[in-house]
Amino acid sequence: MRTRGVVYVHSTPLAVCPHVEWAISRVLGAPATLQWFNQPVEPAARRTESNWHGKPGTGAELAAALRAWPMIRFEVTEEPSPGVDGERFMYVPGRGLFRATMSANGDILVSEDRLRVLMATARGPEGLGHALDRALGTSWDAELEPYRIAGEGAPPSYLSGVG
Repeated sequence: MRTRGVVYVHSTPLAVCPHVEWAISRVLGAPATLQWFNQPVEPAARRTESNWHGKPGTGAELAAALRAWPMIRFEVTEEPSPGVDGERFMYVPGRGLFRATMSANGDILVSEDRLRVLMATARGPEGLGHALDRALGTSWDAELEPYRIAGEGAPPSYLSGVG
């Protein structure tokens, strides 16, 4: 069974670009040659994006591999596949890694059980609002949005994993 997704490296120092390619190559089991572009939001940084194909769970493996460099900003998505939910990972330096289940149209899903816990433990409406923002990754989205906008229109690379 195969699935697909996208890896977005929103910003990384130039010296780390080859390491990012090696990490992605290791996860996919195939060479990854990415097109790197200047990141206008952070002029000394580079950005890239690539569509990938691989086995279910590849998105989590890519996110774990990229986390090795705490100075980069990235997102990894994995589309749902038969019997496997989709996933979305976002990483921001100083904030850490965010992971969520993702629907077929890219929306973040929060399970019924998690919502019940949030409602039961929240201290008032403001507390519930903060808990929901955290469950949806609102802070990660807010920090990554300027980097996403700066990357619009860039041509993606296409990678395929072995196996």
